[in-house]
Parts: sequence; C-alpha cells; structure tokens
Amino acid sequence: MTQQDLSDAYENGKYIPGSDGFAAIWERDAAAFRDQLAQQGRAELDIAYGEHPREQLDLFMPAQPPVGLVVFVHGGYWKATHRSLWSHFAQGALAHGFAVAMPSYVLAPEARISGISQQIRAAIEKAAGLVAGPIRLTGHSAGGHLVSRMLCGDMEWSGCFCERIEKVVSISGLHDLRPIMQTDMNAVLALDLAEAQAESPALQDAYLPVPITAWVGGAERPAFLDQAKWLEDAWDTATMVVDPGRHHFDVIDALKDPNSPLITDLLG
Repeated sequence: MTQQDLSDAYENGKYIPGSDGFAAIWERDAAAFRDQLAQQGRAELDIAYGEHPREQLDLFMPAQPPVGLVVFVHGGYWKATHRSLWSHFAQGALAHGFAVAMPSYVLAPEARISGISQQIRAAIEKAAGLVAGPIRLTGHSAGGHLVSRMLCGDMEWSGCFCERIEKVVSISGLHDLRPIMQTDMNAVLALDLAEAQAESPALQDAYLPVPITAWVGGAERPAFLDQAKWLEDAWDTATMVVDPGRHHFDVIDALKDPNSPLITDLLG
C-alpha cells in the first residue's frame, strides 16, 4: 500500500459520523465524574510518577476498600489527548470494587514511542504502590498498544508487577507498528524500522503468560481488525473479540457499564 493508502487505513474520524463531537462530550462527562468523586473523597488527582508535567496520573477509588487495581491508558496515536478526557470510563471497574488509575504521558514528538512505553511502566509501578491486590490493564488505540507492550519480555519491572498482573485488554489496539511508520503521522512519531519492530507486541517472541484480549469494534476500519488478529496469531495467550456494530470511538463505552461483556472480560 502507498503512504496515502495507509494513512487513510488508519484514519478514523472521517469514517465516523459526528466524530468531531466525541472529544467535547468526553471532556464534559469526565469533568463531571471527577467532580462527583472528588466531592466524595474518592479521587486523588495529579499524582506525579515522573518529573515531566504530563507524567501524572489520577486515581479513582471505589466506595469500599479496593479489591485490586485497573490501569487505563488513553489513546490519541501517541501524539494527542490527555487523561482528563477519559475519567468517566472508570465507572464499570469502580462498581466492581477496583481502584482505577489513569495516567497521561509525554506526547510525540517530544517523546518517542519507546520512551512513552517506559513512562507507562513507571506509571503502573506508581499506581501499584498505592493500591494492593491484583492488577488488570486496559487501554484504547495507542493505549491498547501500550498496555500490550507491558507484557513483553524486555520490560524491566522493579516491583512485583509480574506476580500481580492477571489480565490485559487492548481495545482497538495497535500491535504491529510497521504500517504506522508508513503513514503521514510518522512525520510526528518519527518511527524508524528498528523502533517499530522493538515496540510492536505482535513481533515479540517473549511475553508474560498473562491472558490478553484484543477487543475491537466490528464497524472499525479494517486495519484495526487486522491489528487485533495479528496479536491473536502471534501470542498463544491472546484472544480476539469483535464487538458487533461498534466503531473506534464508541467501542469504549462498555467500560462505563458494570455489566458489559467488556468489563466482564477485563475483571473476570
């Protein structure tokens, strides 16, 4: 495929009616959710896990002592958005008694994807030090890539993550970055072949023996269905689930519903 073809293959907005309005809706709903939990004393905001202003996370606590930790990593092709747009997607996990941590990270081009992976590792270690119990990871789009990346064998953990991690769900995740290298967005990401290969979970032979679901909407761009299938084919711990009728921007709505199949898959 040409660069123009691949750029179109990974373009979501122009194929989703009303796509321009999603960010504003998420920002509004997320702010209201944070305000509500803050009033209840259940939101710890702007917790630093590094020195950069974006190396911070928000931690939302359930009404009772937490039974474990969920970490949600936002998307935006590693070059856009912020944790403050996604807070309300913690609702489903909170209803089951899990604490939910949501980190931001330094965006491209200021950071390379390899550096962002290490930031997310640090964010998870910070959150894991604040909440005891089993850990589950989920993320959307580029966030799906980042949580999948945490299972790769070359990640160096200073704490007991490897003993505590029980499940990962990559929602509309990107698992082979080589096609991304050939899109227009690579003018910002600056991926080269060595980094694209090293940062692609689907190309890694060594990985933690942890169940991972590649969850993808049935109405997504075919490239995202391919990305889910590539991980399922590459890892014997991976399963692909297609959510019928869901597109790239509404497939994550199920994270708000305590009874959704997505929450059931994540929390068990």
